[in-house]
Amino acid sequence: MVSYDLSGRTALVTGGAQGLGAGMAGALAKAGATVVIADVQEELGRATADSIKQTGATAGFVRLDVTDDAGWEQPVSAVVGEYGGLDVLVNNAGVEITGLVADLDPAHVRKMLEVNVLGTALGVKHAFRAMRPGGAAGNGGAVVNISSVAATIAFPGIAGYSATKSAVDRLTRVAAMEAGKLGYGVRVNCVYPGLVPTQMGNQLANDVVDVGLFPSVEEAIGAVVSQTPAGRLGEVADMADAVVFLASDAARFITGAGLPVDGGMGM
Repeated sequence: MVSYDLSGRTALVTGGAQGLGAGMAGALAKAGATVVIADVQEELGRATADSIKQTGATAGFVRLDVTDDAGWEQPVSAVVGEYGGLDVLVNNAGVEITGLVADLDPAHVRKMLEVNVLGTALGVKHAFRAMRPGGAAGNGGAVVNISSVAATIAFPGIAGYSATKSAVDRLTRVAAMEAGKLGYGVRVNCVYPGLVPTQMGNQLANDVVDVGLFPSVEEAIGAVVSQTPAGRLGEVADMADAVVFLASDAARFITGAGLPVDGGMGM
């Protein structure tokens, strides 16, 4: 009997103050998990945690810059100490900066590498150290990394972002293999979200127009929908439900996998 019940488990969601991260945090809480939002946006992150608490769930906030290795230690320790463990990490924090390859800005690429690749890698590192036998939590768990449909398609204007999200896919698989070989008891998977009209998604639609790839936002969005067999953009709930699945016992024999949640766009 499969179960999506996460009661008794504690989940840490990076970039959880808004957008997909906030939706994922809410879905994990609805499934019974204690949820801690980690973000650099303190006011917004605390407000999101408070809104989750209003549903009757247990939620909290920790400030975290995912690119700071030493900066991970205190939040993870605080989560384990205050909530009694760490069972789920969702590496959701990410940035997208649109640009044509011919106009590539090294500073923009470095920013995406720092947050999307290094930030995710550090999350896996500190989750492993906490979750593995002898760690501060020590009961194993699940890591869900957020990649993107951009890792599986050639959409113009997002070469740097696509490259970093492809790296998240490879990182996920190697980390899953290491966790298995070393007996950590930690499953590591990733999700490839399709385009969702969050603040980031809406900004992308505007940006590809600004760099001359599409004549209007409507045509940019139409191009995405036309490549999507499901015939629509994604919704936050689509992505959040996939994360709950991968975090739950229903996915107990799934590790090193990438789950497309893109309406078929990347197939």
